[in-house]
Amino acid sequence: MVPDLTMRGHDDPHGRTVRSRPPTVGQLAVRLRELAARPGDWWHRVAFDPDAPVRVALSEARGVRTWLVTWPPGHRTGVHDHGGTSVSTVIAGELAEVTIASDGVAERPLRTNRVRVHGGGHAHELTNPGPAYAVTLHAVAVTAS
Repeated sequence: MVPDLTMRGHDDPHGRTVRSRPPTVGQLAVRLRELAARPGDWWHRVAFDPDAPVRVALSEARGVRTWLVTWPPGHRTGVHDHGGTSVSTVIAGELAEVTIASDGVAERPLRTNRVRVHGGGHAHELTNPGPAYAVTLHAVAVTAS
């Protein structure tokens, strides 16, 4: 007999309908790190616009949507929040984040190759303070409709 734990993600051997669960934040972070480790798969899709960020959809598979964003120097997003949870990482350049939460306002640089979780009921603003473009990768769980 095979324990149910080992069968997670497989069709039910008893013919019951199996509901898939959305990826966890940890699974999103793993997918993002895997994607970042393969720049040959997406780097050729980076595009530059001096007036606004360029967002490029990369893939949607196994319940995860991924995309990249190229940020022009000096760009600010404006204060916003995220309806759900997403993760991102800075690949090139630099970004700064101002976070606004019930316990105050904080500013910090977003460093390359570190995964950042967005969501959780706080608002934030992103800025590219550097003299060059910045490139980020993003992942979010896709809900079945």
